[in-house]
Amino acid sequence: MPDIVIGCLGIVLLLVLFAAGVEFAYAMGIIGFIGLAYLRSFTPAFNFLSKDFFEAFASYTFTVIPLFLLMGQVAFNSGMAEELYKTARKFIGHVPGGLALATVVGATLFKAITTSSLATSATFSSVAVPEMDKYGYSRKLSTGVVASVGTLGFLIPPAGSMIIMAMLTDQSIGRLFLAGAVPGAIIALLFIFVVVGWCRISPELGPRGPVFSWSERMRSVPQVAWPLLIFIVVIGGLLAGFFTPTEAGSIGAIAIIALTMFKRDLDFKTLGRSIRESLRMSAMILMLIAGSA
Repeated sequence: MPDIVIGCLGIVLLLVLFAAGVEFAYAMGIIGFIGLAYLRSFTPAFNFLSKDFFEAFASYTFTVIPLFLLMGQVAFNSGMAEELYKTARKFIGHVPGGLALATVVGATLFKAITTSSLATSATFSSVAVPEMDKYGYSRKLSTGVVASVGTLGFLIPPAGSMIIMAMLTDQSIGRLFLAGAVPGAIIALLFIFVVVGWCRISPELGPRGPVFSWSERMRSVPQVAWPLLIFIVVIGGLLAGFFTPTEAGSIGAIAIIALTMFKRDLDFKTLGRSIRESLRMSAMILMLIAGSA
């Protein structure tokens, strides 16, 4: 049987396993093992299996994954997303569709310090949607905005998908981050333009929110300034070549932990939960890398 036919059959069987509910990592590993065993023999297949899994879990390069995940989980569990949303709401919540705009701004800032798109969407669905319901926002606007801003996670650094792609293709993580930052910012601006235009055409979709004094607004600025400074140091230092991706992840994780502990938003119980969640997701990602190999 020609190799190309075997490859096509392998893809079909892979899709069947996906549809049957088999985890992606195991499905890819099973099909790869069977394909190698058929094309060569069981001995090379077993050798590749052990080698790929060992390299995935023993590679120093892959330590960047749990470090950036820990950075994001600490920010997620410490309530930082809610603070970013409240700050954005105080500045722009009083304009038509302002609470939806605050969601876009807050989610963009929060995504800049976390690798998880799901965490961004989950957080803002629990924070922003009830607030927009309170002021009579249309559900198609409120839920649509929250669902849409989650997609920024694939572009705005530190994006977990870009880290994995860089590892699998031997590309520079810093260059991939730079390649995604500008398009991510442009898409966030386009979200803002769409919400503004939509609410000007149909003001009932997004009524005006409360107006805050300038003193209240300025008191909330540090809630944004410190996370933004950490993002600039971590991503800027990585792009400038001051430190490696692993060092950037270490600095970011330590800085976020120190900031949240200083603000008393993080206790040892929350830190333990963040560590467990980042380890669980890291193991999942490493299994995907090993299975895809």
